[in-house]
Amino acid sequence: MARDITVKIGKDHYKTEIQVEQHNILADEPIDVGGTDLGPSPTEFLMSSVGTCKAITVRMYADRKNWELEAVRIRMSIGAQEGELQKTTFIKCHIELIGNLNETQRKRLLTIADKCPVHKILINPIIIESNLM
Repeated sequence: MARDITVKIGKDHYKTEIQVEQHNILADEPIDVGGTDLGPSPTEFLMSSVGTCKAITVRMYADRKNWELEAVRIRMSIGAQEGELQKTTFIKCHIELIGNLNETQRKRLLTIADKCPVHKILINPIIIESNLM
C-alpha cells in the first residue's frame, strides 16, 4: 500500500512541496504558464509514475527469471483527442529493452510492463473524493 503523501502550496506561483515520509519533492509549472519551473508539472509526475512503475515491474520480472536484461529505457508522451461526448487521453510508452534477450522474452516483458500497478489503476474506473479538513 502507498504511504501517506502531503502536498502543500504557498504563495509562490506554482511551486508545490510534496512530502512522502522522508522524501521531499518539488512540483511546479513551466514558466510559460506562470510557474517557476522548479520541478516537474503534475502531468509530468503522472507520466513519470507510469514509466517508473513499468520499468520497475519489468526489472523485477526479468530478475526473477534470471534474464539478461541490462537496462530498460522508457520514453513517455501524452496527448488527447476530443470527441463530441468525451475526451480520450493517450499515454504512449516507448519501451527499449537493452540486453541479451530473445524475441519471446522481449514480447513477454512488454506484456509484463502493462501489468504494472499504476497502469492497472489508470485503466480502471477511478473515484477521487475531496473533503475539507
